[in-house]
Formats: sequence, structure tokens, C-alpha cells
Amino acid sequence: MTVARIPVTFFGISLGISGLAGTWLTAAQQGHVPPEVGRALVAVAAVVWCGTLSLYLRYVLSVRGAFKADMLDSAASPFASLAVITPMLLAAQGIVPYAPDAGRFVVDVFLVLTVLLGGWYTGQWIYGPLGLDQLHPGYFLPTVGGGLVAAFSAAQVGQRRLAEVMFGLGIVSWLVLGSMILARLFFRPPLPPGLSPTLAIEIVPASMASVACFALNDNRVDRLSAVLAGYCLLMILAQIRLLPLFLSLRFTPGFWAFTFSWTTVAITALHWIDRGRPPGGLIASYLLLAAATVLVGAIAVRTLIAMKEHQLLPPPNAPPPSAEGYRRSGTA
Repeated sequence: MTVARIPVTFFGISLGISGLAGTWLTAAQQGHVPPEVGRALVAVAAVVWCGTLSLYLRYVLSVRGAFKADMLDSAASPFASLAVITPMLLAAQGIVPYAPDAGRFVVDVFLVLTVLLGGWYTGQWIYGPLGLDQLHPGYFLPTVGGGLVAAFSAAQVGQRRLAEVMFGLGIVSWLVLGSMILARLFFRPPLPPGLSPTLAIEIVPASMASVACFALNDNRVDRLSAVLAGYCLLMILAQIRLLPLFLSLRFTPGFWAFTFSWTTVAITALHWIDRGRPPGGLIASYLLLAAATVLVGAIAVRTLIAMKEHQLLPPPNAPPPSAEGYRRSGTA
């Protein structure tokens, strides 16, 4: 029996939906919308994560060497970390409000797994052969994204000191990896088309750090949140300059990289509007919510179309992944 290959990048789908859920839940906390939409999106994200995990486990248990190939692939392996990062976020969003103790337990379990996996990735990047041209913004995910999502999640369950530790893990990893990734993007050849959507992840360190900072500071604007907002603004403007590149790309599941990136920007902006109360702030909040929903919804619809047309999964007889394979096929 032939088993379809499930790329680890597919875990980005549930993360993107959870990001949209966070946008709606933030707007609900500010009294703009009912919370039911955000809760429903958390449930959808949880179902998608469970389905992706089940299909992926079926694949790696059926194809010898598939898991090792995924974990060692220089292009796609960082996305495997989303398998443990996403449920941590979903627990903070969807379980904690109803069952705080159970939510804290789930957050802590996946927080530990996130830290352990981040340590493994860091050691692998030190130990294994890794060229500068192989770096892309997806390398932020295991430690920077993982640390900052862990900080937010721990703050949501009342573990403030643990949240501060995870915030430090994410921020320092951002400072180290950010300089290397930008150097690769500035001075080396452009990313191949299959990896170009990962350029959207350049926003995530600043935007997710802002979201975690608000969670740690009871939604107050302080000096650190202002510093983070400045860099987030710079990355947003850089993304606008990249629009011609993005518009020229053929659709792949890698487009889900845009979803979590921009939903965290929307969450950050909603916090700033809520604290600053600028003229027209309510209209701006609704526009942000609508834009985030349209973006994620459009990518979700395009994904369903690709699934219907049998264009979503790699060919059934495709070999285990390799960096070059991801670069050519656009799977990443």
C-alpha cells in the first residue's frame, strides 16, 4: 500500500488558524466581537492539528527513514517544531479558560517538548553540515517562535517566572539567528521560489515578542513593547517592498507562512489601538480583524481547491524529502 508523504510544513496550517483564533479572541477581550468565533477557530485548529499529526505519524511509521530524513533536511526540518509549538498555543487559548489545571498541564508538557526540541535543533545546526545559503526565516521557528509562544502560553496559565525564562530564550535566539538570517538574505542569492513564502516569517519575532510582552505586562504599553513595535514596523514596511515577489509565486502549502505572521501583527496592532484609543480606533480594529480573516480564509480556500485537484500532496511515489527536493518542488 502506498502512503502519501505528509510534509512537515503542513503543521503550519493549524498554527495559522490558531493565529486567526488569537486575533478574534483578542478582539473579543476588548469587547468588539463575541468570543464564540475565536473559540470555534481554536476548535478547528485543534482538529486540523490532530488530523495532520495522525497522517504524519502514519507516513513516518510506514516509510522507513522518513522521520530521520525530515529531521535532518536543511530546508524543511525547522517546520517540524510546529508539531509541538501549536498545541501549546491551542491549550492556552482553548483549554485554560474552561479547565485551568488541565490547560496548565498541557501547556507545560508541550513547553518542555518545545525546549527539548529547540535544544536538539541548536545542537544539530552546530554539529551537522550547514551552509549559510541553506538558512531561511523558517529557522526562527524552533527556538525564537517556540520560546515566544511558550512565554505567551505560560503567562496565560499564570506561570509568570517561567514565561520570563521562555521570553529570554526566544529573544536571545532571535538576536543570534536574526543576524545570520538577514546576512544570508542581504548578501547571498535569493531564496528559491519554494522557500520564498518564508520571508513572511521575518515579521514573527517582533510581532510574537510583542504579543508575549503584552501577556506578561497585563496588556500595558511599556518601553520594551515600544522597542519591539519599532522593529515590527520596519519588517512590515520591508514586506510591502516584497509584494511583487509574493504576487509572482505559484500557490503552495508554504503560503501558510503568511497566516501566523500577519495574524500576530494584527493582534499586536489591536493591543496598541486598545491602549492608545486613537480617533477611528474602533474602525481600525474591525478592519484589522477583517483583513486577517480574509487572508487566512483565502489561503484556506486555495488549499481546499488544491486538495480537490490533487495538487496538495507530493506524488505518492515521491522519495523521502531532501533540501534540494523541497527547493525545486516548492513544498516548503
